[in-house]
Amino acid sequence: MLDTALADTTVRSGEWLACKPGCHQCCIGVFPISQLDAETLRTGLAAADPAVAHRIRARVEAARSRLSRDFPGDPATGLLFTEPHHEEAFDDFANEEPCPVLDPVTGTCDLYAFRPVQCRTFGPPVRNEDDGLGVCELCFVDAPASEVARCEMDQSWRPLEEKLISEAEQRTGLQGPTIIAFALAQLVTCNS
Repeated sequence: MLDTALADTTVRSGEWLACKPGCHQCCIGVFPISQLDAETLRTGLAAADPAVAHRIRARVEAARSRLSRDFPGDPATGLLFTEPHHEEAFDDFANEEPCPVLDPVTGTCDLYAFRPVQCRTFGPPVRNEDDGLGVCELCFVDAPASEVARCEMDQSWRPLEEKLISEAEQRTGLQGPTIIAFALAQLVTCNS
């Protein structure tokens, strides 16, 4: 459902979308991902070409080393927001940190087919929790509000996504969000 909704909004958005291979502004700075996204990323890493997987694992280890000290959660499990003050601390956490799945040479995602929902939905107009339409600052530049609204992404896939997240949390025993570096660190640790 998500892929269908994304394809539809991409067609309707046309040239308003600036997203192209090598554009990676949205790959800088950490953001919460679900346990379903974490599982999907680990599946992608396990299936990746060995040379690519090796480079990703090295970037994951380096990121985990940089981020562990100030991680707003439990660095052992990778779970975010394990204490009340963590959500506020996350606002200023690792905003300049590149995603460890980002190839720094090409500016493309090494696990593109396995990327988290937030990565898939960043760019086109998506309704947020405040009922506003959010878009990447590089997309829809000078577009009238009516054009942004016309291209809004259908989010009828969200209830299914929530169900799948709940099932992933049951499978993994991990409840709540994490970040990409810590999600993949679990697989790196197991395969080291």
